[in-house]
Amino acid sequence: MMKRVRAVAALVAVSACLMQACLLSAEERNKANESSTDQSFVEKASAIDLAEINLGNLAARLGTNEQVKQFGQQMVADHTKSSKMLLAVSDKKSLKSATAMDKKHQELFDKLKTLSGAEFDRDYMKHMVMGHQKAVELYRQEAKQGKDEDLKAFAQKTLPTVEMHHKMAQEINDKIGKSQSK
Repeated sequence: MMKRVRAVAALVAVSACLMQACLLSAEERNKANESSTDQSFVEKASAIDLAEINLGNLAARLGTNEQVKQFGQQMVADHTKSSKMLLAVSDKKSLKSATAMDKKHQELFDKLKTLSGAEFDRDYMKHMVMGHQKAVELYRQEAKQGKDEDLKAFAQKTLPTVEMHHKMAQEINDKIGKSQSK
């Protein structure tokens, strides 16, 4: 009888250890998922900042429409500021940020630098509208569903600027389109 009690006690102890290991694994998986989501946001947002800075410099240099040039200059200023803020948060959290534009933005940069005049202005602004729409979605998602409070706060603080950029890009793009069709 005593052997059975010891065997049951040992079985209960082993079961408890296994349950604890499973719970820890689930907790560790949740932390990994949260970190992965945060990491993904940092990588995407920092790559966007780098792209906007590089493309903005290109627009300031190659744009022929004064609004396009000014928009490019504002992208450089605003995304440099955003990049510094994001890097401060990501460094504190030991999250890796992009060190270069992603492949899609690099290809766009390479294409745009071969254009000039109204063709450059149209293509640049068209991509600014599309790119900022995606950026708005990225920042909205992080602001609503972000796991890390500091990154969530960064997204909430930065979102109005990204939305303003999208609106400005749309307005300039519409004006350029109308002036070209006359």
